[in-house]
Amino acid sequence: MQCLGLVVVILWWHVVVKDLKYADSDEWAKVDGNSATIGITDHAQDHLGDVVYVELPEVGVSVSQGGSFGAVESVKATSDVDSPVSGKVVEVNEEL
Repeated sequence: MQCLGLVVVILWWHVVVKDLKYADSDEWAKVDGNSATIGITDHAQDHLGDVVYVELPEVGVSVSQGGSFGAVESVKATSDVDSPVSGKVVEVNEEL
């Protein structure tokens, strides 16, 4: 299995984007060479509602495909964010 450098951003997409690889657990990955950007689907966003807190991994942490690496807390629920790919976190979206 290829190890990717991961950029964890949790972007809020409102459409299905054809260049993304989707996981059954409502995360997506956009692979670009040896790196991937990860986010959650519009479907997951709709179910969560207003987000009040996002827990993201530290830069340098290794994540495994299917493993939890963070959480999104909303006024409705808290949901784990699972990685759709394996790799090492190289950047996170600090604006969340």
